[in-house]
Amino acid sequence: MAKFVEPTATDIKLNQIYKEMGLTEAEYDKVCTILGRLPNYTETGIFSVMWSEHCSYKHSKPFLRQFPTTGERVLMGPGEGAGVVDIGDNQAVVFKVESHNHPSAIEPYQGAATGVGGIIRDIVSIGARPIQLLNSLRFGELDSRQNQRLLKGVVSGISGYGNCIGIPTVAGEIEFDARYDGNPLVNAMCVGVIDNDKIQKGTAKGAGNSVIYVGLKTGRDGIHGATFASEELNETSESKRPSVQIGDPFVGKKLMEATLEAITYPELIGIQDMGAAGLTSSSSEMAAKGGSGIHLMLEKVPVRESGISPYEMMLSETQERMLLVVQKGAEQKFLELFERRELDTAIIGEVTDTARFVLTYEGEKYADIPVQPLSDEAPVYTLEGRAAEYVQVNHDYSEINAEDVFLKLLKHPTMASKYWAYSQYDQQVGANTIIKPGLSAGVTRIEGTTKAIASTIDGEARYVYNNPYIGGMMVVAEAYRNLIAVGSEPLAMTDCLNYGSPEKPEIYYQLAESTRGMADACRALNTPVVSGNVSLYNETNGSAIFPTPIVGMVGLIDDISFLHDYHPTAGDHIYILGDTQNDFGGSQIEKLIFGDVAHHDSAIDLEQEVKYGKEVLSAIRSGKVSHVQSPGKGGLAIKLAQIAAYFETGIDVTVELTAAQLFAETPGRYILIAQDMPVKGAVKIGTFGTDKLSISYDGGRINHDIKTIIGTWKGAIKTCMTSAV
Repeated sequence: MAKFVEPTATDIKLNQIYKEMGLTEAEYDKVCTILGRLPNYTETGIFSVMWSEHCSYKHSKPFLRQFPTTGERVLMGPGEGAGVVDIGDNQAVVFKVESHNHPSAIEPYQGAATGVGGIIRDIVSIGARPIQLLNSLRFGELDSRQNQRLLKGVVSGISGYGNCIGIPTVAGEIEFDARYDGNPLVNAMCVGVIDNDKIQKGTAKGAGNSVIYVGLKTGRDGIHGATFASEELNETSESKRPSVQIGDPFVGKKLMEATLEAITYPELIGIQDMGAAGLTSSSSEMAAKGGSGIHLMLEKVPVRESGISPYEMMLSETQERMLLVVQKGAEQKFLELFERRELDTAIIGEVTDTARFVLTYEGEKYADIPVQPLSDEAPVYTLEGRAAEYVQVNHDYSEINAEDVFLKLLKHPTMASKYWAYSQYDQQVGANTIIKPGLSAGVTRIEGTTKAIASTIDGEARYVYNNPYIGGMMVVAEAYRNLIAVGSEPLAMTDCLNYGSPEKPEIYYQLAESTRGMADACRALNTPVVSGNVSLYNETNGSAIFPTPIVGMVGLIDDISFLHDYHPTAGDHIYILGDTQNDFGGSQIEKLIFGDVAHHDSAIDLEQEVKYGKEVLSAIRSGKVSHVQSPGKGGLAIKLAQIAAYFETGIDVTVELTAAQLFAETPGRYILIAQDMPVKGAVKIGTFGTDKLSISYDGGRINHDIKTIIGTWKGAIKTCMTSAV
């Protein structure tokens, strides 16, 4: 019998070892009350990861309850590995976004790669075949070697995993701001398709049914990864490098294909990815959802090396692993299936009717915990938030040099083409990608149908920092417009809430108000939240990131026939729908000229968003429009330049706007390119397909050769990445 020397329960209490694991004194006392005794070392570790912010959402649960989570198309909302939304014909779309921020700060390649791998397994665990990958990234400015290194490593990790496993990366976004120095954000999204009658849940039920482990052997990588993701980064974070997991996309591909075959077996009871907190979270959560108990015999767990203790087995976050519950007597067919795919597999336990989470190793008991409190009774903290004190500044934009602002914004990495990044991603594997990354939402056809799925991922951190409530609305509405712009009906959304420490009143206020705004926008736009993730404590040495809620939204195209001609041609007219106001709060021109966010008043009209959305969608689907964009970061002038550079042709427009209003970021507007007036109320402003980019405005004109615009926009990030610092 192996003997594992661990601190005694008394030592854990007297030396406060539980604090090193991430439990507060009050939380530890609650554990003692639940158990009716002092917890041993393994039990303390189990509670520490299950009650971590990353797993329990103990500071964000009250805000998540605000979100609408049901709708006529919603088949499965939050609580499982991913959300499921009906798309007709007995088919559904499955999707979710998750963060891998802290691991990516320490080891960018593996942090990003395992973020992609983990979100793929979430989709596969529902039984869906992944068809799209998206990502939302934030870094400090690229005038720093460190930020260049992080960007290069993260993009390499995303491509290294996604390309190998064979899922196209179809859309994404990247922003750069000094507020993300030392704490990059890496949010990965995956979208899959499934037949409605094959939807799986992560549940363990039926006393006597078997628990089967499949995938890579368990190692010591990633131990306490969930706890690591629930604390601030500081000068000691480099020592947490062992917490970063290592991905293997080739094994991931085998596991994906084997899992998709396993869901066709009627004897499968439940399945769940071993993600954050590894074997602990997957097994205990499945038991809780099934109203059952579970007994794991840890000597049967496949391990990478000898001497791995029960504590290490349970907290390891080794990648490429799944946990299955199957009917008693049917184990062999599952074992043979995974063995054919050259995957490690073993029966490691059984479902019980005790409602307890029991772990043994060669007959010795290492944990005996009631399932329900472990999974469902993590403390929920309601704190006192308060708006930050600031002096509202009304900056003067009347004397700006439009030409100077235009060129500086166009070549800033936030507004420049992300070609440097997405050219490293396989965008068309599977041959179903209709709209590739670069300017619009991604669109992927569903094989064997006339339908397609459109997906986008968006964030507007400066807007949220400017006004948390209105900013929360704006980020949801931006995703909505981006889906409308490719002719899709927005269905539902997933989110990843990236903030600093909720224990700081100003940040808690940002979290409370921005989620309230998001929830109100979801109701107005009929886009329920079906899945998501929360990432708090994004701080480096006490300095917090901007509040950065990321929205992933999915839309449906019933008939893709209109997309065959959905591209602008020379001679088309350019129209603008929606009025441009002096909206500079959180804008890129504000950042360029004045630096900090000045907390200008801002507003958004959600009723108008719905009205315009319906009208634009109808015009696109009826063939009246050849291209649509929504002006965003940098305003109308930058979006027109991006369109010109993307299609490599000139644009000639005249607008009744001031120099500053060219760069105003008023929400709710659409640029429409069409032969004739496409939507009532749209105003014709110019022509597509000239030899220059010409923007005439009140008092002046921006005029550039199209080759200059293309070179500036497409080459900006590459120039930054190769420049000496």
